[in-house]
Amino acid sequence: MLFKLMLLFTVVPIVELMILFRLGQYIGFQYTIIIVLVTGVVGAFLSKSEGKGIIRRIKLDLSNGRVPADELINGLCVIVGGAMLLTPGILTDTVGFILVISPTRQVIIATIKRKIKNMIHEGTLHFYFRK
Repeated sequence: MLFKLMLLFTVVPIVELMILFRLGQYIGFQYTIIIVLVTGVVGAFLSKSEGKGIIRRIKLDLSNGRVPADELINGLCVIVGGAMLLTPGILTDTVGFILVISPTRQVIIATIKRKIKNMIHEGTLHFYFRK
């Protein structure tokens, strides 16, 4: 797992830089910088507005005595997506928008839920508690 994370944190930035350099060759350095800045600002705004809605729905679920499991997964997706949108790059921005925008996020959440259910059914999901 550690190796996969190290690979992810070294390969993705290199690929992102290559894409940004290539994009800069096609459209120019200034426009590339503008794209990076605009996606960061728009991503921060979307993440904030989606996050506020999720927090409101979590509070509503808790006040009605329900466990806000779906909203917690929604919140996790928005946090990860927001972090990716603040990271400069085309690939991370694409994944970030997919995770932040509600209709596309629902597809990802359905996949996560299905995977967790399969892991529970197969007995491969383990929880460890510390005292």
